[in-house]
Amino acid sequence: MGTELITVEEMAARLKVPLSWVYQRTRSRGRDRLPHIKLGKYIRFEEEAVRRWLETQQIAYGNSGRESLQ
Repeated sequence: MGTELITVEEMAARLKVPLSWVYQRTRSRGRDRLPHIKLGKYIRFEEEAVRRWLETQQIAYGNSGRESLQ
């Protein structure tokens, strides 16, 4: 196994969110669901899968949004 799995506590710390937010996102359906692996009662995460998921969660700003930030 080349990929280290991350615990729920580690994922919450890396994302700087509460544990409850991570658990809620693992129970969500559809696009909002945080990719995870279930090992019996334990939940683990692959860092690269979560990174790809985060990229899909980014909000794209139109030209007016960029101009107001400059």
